[in-house]
Amino acid sequence: MPDSTANLKRIFVTGTAGFIGFHLSRLLLAEGFVVAGYDGMTDYYDVNLKRSRHADLSENANFTATEGMLEDQALLDDTIDAFKPDVIVHLAAQAGVRYSLENPRAYLDSNVIGTFNVMEAARRNAVQHLLMASTSSVYGANEDMPFIETEKADTQLTIYAATKKANESMAHAYAHLYTLPTTMFRFFTVYGPWGRPDLALYKFVGAMLDGRPIDIYNNGDMYRDFTYVDDLVRAIRLLIDAAPERPASRADIVAGDSLSPVAPFRIVNIGNNDKVRLLDFIDAIEASLGMKAIRNYMPMQTGDVPATWADASLLERLTGYRPATDFRDGIASFVAWFREYSGK
Repeated sequence: MPDSTANLKRIFVTGTAGFIGFHLSRLLLAEGFVVAGYDGMTDYYDVNLKRSRHADLSENANFTATEGMLEDQALLDDTIDAFKPDVIVHLAAQAGVRYSLENPRAYLDSNVIGTFNVMEAARRNAVQHLLMASTSSVYGANEDMPFIETEKADTQLTIYAATKKANESMAHAYAHLYTLPTTMFRFFTVYGPWGRPDLALYKFVGAMLDGRPIDIYNNGDMYRDFTYVDDLVRAIRLLIDAAPERPASRADIVAGDSLSPVAPFRIVNIGNNDKVRLLDFIDAIEASLGMKAIRNYMPMQTGDVPATWADASLLERLTGYRPATDFRDGIASFVAWFREYSGK
């Protein structure tokens, strides 16, 4: 009997039990793609939440999953080689800016060695497009906003951000050496249903419903470009079809495009193209929950930045799409999910 999935694009996604990987995989499956997931199921946060995400995805016959660490090169190679992907989307990483102050080695193992293993597999399988997650944290101490992909980003403030910048440099070298079409996307403060428990929105809502205070850093004088997860994964989905090509000359690169002059490589911001004050974000949580937070104002944390703000014009130019979910609507969706999931 012929393989009924033979004509469907096969996409290998790392981090499918994670927040963003789960949402992307669900979108890809809904559109008829065949998805192979790979996730280490680490205990950085509640593994039960990760297993719940995989259980949801596994209801689709076009989804398969392998549990393994990115550093396990033999298992990763065997899994990718057997699947024979057309596209690889690499989202798995040791996440968390603050945790990188406590356990920096975990970031080197996962984000540098693990990403190298993914790139090697992509090269060996000659995939049509390799897409990998970076972060707005690579902009580091930059102060000119909104952040634009073509500006220098050499002042990272944490090991987490440094490993992601290293990923961008490694990926550019592979794209150049092996003509491997590669897109790096820089995420800006992603939030939404099924989110990570270490993220601010999850922590704030959980604490407020339990009657506990919430910690507000830099006395709330912080701004973030909050990006709703459905908008984010829609952007990734569209970027899959926008594989970069090596330009014939520098003159062929349009102004504002981060396309490399020597490689099929591009960096793309994915953000809401707006900055929201943290205190306004908290006000919206209070409105959605119908209760006031007990506010514990704190000084700025080491490695944190006062503001992020994405210029998303390159994303729109490449895909015709720009994230636009209002943060109040996104918070309401998260609160509805959290109440159902937690029973609170």
